[in-house]
Amino acid sequence: MRRIYIYQKEGWPKFYWDKEKIAQTLLNVRYLQGELIGKMSVFGFELQNDTHFSTISNNVLKSSEIEGEYLNTDQVRSSVAKRLGMDISGLVNSEKKVEGIVEMTFDATHNAEKPLTKERLFSWHKLLFQDENSNYNISIGYWRGEKGGEMQVVSGAIGKERVHFQAPDYSVIDSEMNVFLEWINNEKDLDNILKAAIAHLWFVTIHPFDDGNGRIARAIADMLLARADNISQRFYSMSSQILIERKDYYNILEKTQKGDLDISDWLEWFLNCLKRAFAQTDNNINKLIFKSKFWGNHKNIVFNERQTKIINLLFNNFEGKLTTSKWAKINKCSQDTALRDINDLIDKEVLKKDEQGGRSTSYDLCI
Repeated sequence: MRRIYIYQKEGWPKFYWDKEKIAQTLLNVRYLQGELIGKMSVFGFELQNDTHFSTISNNVLKSSEIEGEYLNTDQVRSSVAKRLGMDISGLVNSEKKVEGIVEMTFDATHNAEKPLTKERLFSWHKLLFQDENSNYNISIGYWRGEKGGEMQVVSGAIGKERVHFQAPDYSVIDSEMNVFLEWINNEKDLDNILKAAIAHLWFVTIHPFDDGNGRIARAIADMLLARADNISQRFYSMSSQILIERKDYYNILEKTQKGDLDISDWLEWFLNCLKRAFAQTDNNINKLIFKSKFWGNHKNIVFNERQTKIINLLFNNFEGKLTTSKWAKINKCSQDTALRDINDLIDKEVLKKDEQGGRSTSYDLCI
């Protein structure tokens, strides 16, 4: 029996939802959003800039990671820092692909009020796939075409595949996208946070490109969330939270795309995920406050370039434990040099040995 998807239901794309229930959840989200933006407004320019920088960098990294693609963290941070005119330690040259994804993210969020057009979406798609060292067997900067065949989201081994979703036929993409873009640009009565949730679902259901649909759907949602914030800076990352909840994210998308036009469950999930993103930002802000206080308290201490680089990494979700071997690998120096650097920081009461011990000695920042 052939499954009927949401876009095949009578009335598509006239979505509806439990307005009373969603209105209450939206009210809670708007309250937390205002609380977060209000909290940020009392902090100094430097902390606001650091939060903005961290948010954009994480959004770029995590949106790709949701799709199983891992970008180089240093390259992403360097690209974002250059665009923000920030002077950070350890700047590196970024690959063309990284630069393209960062440019797409900036266009979506820093030019949020610009109309979303077919040409703008095509330019985003080109930026996602402009890696000159790769040969992509897809249409880049165009809607998917006949040569791509059926567009399916599938998992499982060959012969035991499970089809999670089958997108509309390529022949209707242009007309479907015209309706979508007309709604995006002319629907003025709907709250932009709700628009972000609906736009994400709608776009990823049409699946207009051969690849990159999820990342572009999240960029569109970020564009509308930036409109909802009504400020030029970004202080929370929806993609970072979606990555944490990736399994639930895919499950609710699949359930909604196989359901009817009542999208109450999807809206409820999206709004609650956004609430959790706000809470995660609170944790990140506390880390940045600690970082700001740290550099203020140690302004008279001289650090070498390797030490400064590692200290900043420790403030930015350093993966695992800091060891001499990791220090040497990150800084491209010898183990002896790494140990001298570490012992110097222990003497300066910046680092301490991890009390938990283990097969190799590790170190933490002194708090």
